[in-house]
Amino acid sequence: MNPTLGRNGRSARSFARRGTAIAAAAVLAAGLSACGPDIGSASGPAAGGAMLEVPANASPKGEITIWDRSGDLFKVFDAAIRKFTEKYPGITVHHEAVDIDSKLQNTLITGTDVPDGVFLDDAKVGGYVEHLYNLKDVLAPYTKDIAKQKVDVNTVNGGIYGVPFDLDPGLLFYNAKALSAAGIDPNGIKTYDDLLAAAKKYQQYKPGAKPIHLEQNAFNSQLQLEMYASQLGTSLAGADGQLRLNSAPYQQILTWLDTVQKDGLGTRAEYLKPSDVGALDSGDEVFYPWAIWFDYAPQQQLTATKGDWRAMALPAWSDGGARSGAMGGSSFVIPKDAKNPQLSWLLYQFLTFDQAGYTAVYGPNEVYPGGTNTSIPAYQPAADPAKPLFQPIDAMGGQDLWQTAVEAGRQIPGGAPIPVWWDGAVDYLGTDLQKMLDGSMTPQQVIDQAGKDIQTNLIERK
Repeated sequence: MNPTLGRNGRSARSFARRGTAIAAAAVLAAGLSACGPDIGSASGPAAGGAMLEVPANASPKGEITIWDRSGDLFKVFDAAIRKFTEKYPGITVHHEAVDIDSKLQNTLITGTDVPDGVFLDDAKVGGYVEHLYNLKDVLAPYTKDIAKQKVDVNTVNGGIYGVPFDLDPGLLFYNAKALSAAGIDPNGIKTYDDLLAAAKKYQQYKPGAKPIHLEQNAFNSQLQLEMYASQLGTSLAGADGQLRLNSAPYQQILTWLDTVQKDGLGTRAEYLKPSDVGALDSGDEVFYPWAIWFDYAPQQQLTATKGDWRAMALPAWSDGGARSGAMGGSSFVIPKDAKNPQLSWLLYQFLTFDQAGYTAVYGPNEVYPGGTNTSIPAYQPAADPAKPLFQPIDAMGGQDLWQTAVEAGRQIPGGAPIPVWWDGAVDYLGTDLQKMLDGSMTPQQVIDQAGKDIQTNLIERK
């Protein structure tokens, strides 16, 4: 659930403040990598380590300490854990709200007060594999029913190091009322070329409008770039850890973004900062390609256009192409130094694969009366189109976002482990992408310069 990590994160409210927090986390991570002990590599030899086994005791007993982020989702998990302890009364769960980005690395390295389980951004799993249990065996009964993209990002050298929890499909959010006034049928937008054409038509209807969102935060713009790349079945690095930036898919995406900028069709703003919200509420910005967690905006931040927004599948990069890509996401990991790792597995098995567990998380709860709607389950039996876990959203005109998001989630191509240096790449790719949107770099220059810097400063220096 992602803003958490805005990228990842996943409380919707957390996402709204995620940009700054993520930037800070990225700086911290870069600092620790530069001066602290090495935390491992997605392509390193550590993968394939300790294999977790399913507990044999039918009445397990003991205590576990679980780390989650503070915020909305912590409260949701807290309530779901109470359901877990009803099923397993012999297990006591110490559920702690922790600044995971600042504490986890040193905790794993020192082996002191290591938690039994951690809620972790998918982007960080690959960097910690030498300290985590390989969950491939315990996940085996479920793997075929988990979204492939989630399995792939948690797979390193054949081992699976995270329990894939949430899926964050990309969607095209649009102002339905504004488009209707302009005579634009959103159902006619099948490709990104169609989106450009619709944006030009809207601009003719409303001169001065800049209909398409162009992200101005370096981290979030790189995250969005990876959503577009995910649609095309690629990502910044492959399963072998090799850089894939200099490729036709990235050339196509960057050229499209550059066209939006050059043609004056984009609103440059940081995700849900005041200038962004202002453009959304004025009807100047009416197309927002983003992860499902953008639905936080009409629910909590927009005023003048609240109720006017809807979501549909992303346009495809070519006719018949995938209509969605992943943007963010989180999983559960179990450290090798955990005192009771098997009991921790039982908790995550309950939250992810047990109907009572995933219903407690995604269904109506004290935090989200209509259900947690900022992501969908990665476990496909839980993401049944006919059995919605969260209700239609009034702030989106009563749209059944469950149906839209589940269908989009099923179109996300598989992926690859996210490299440990992904955050550090923001200093190069994210920054150069912003320079391109400023008009000072071309798409090819971004590919050449960012590729060179990432290869030299992050991959070869590792």
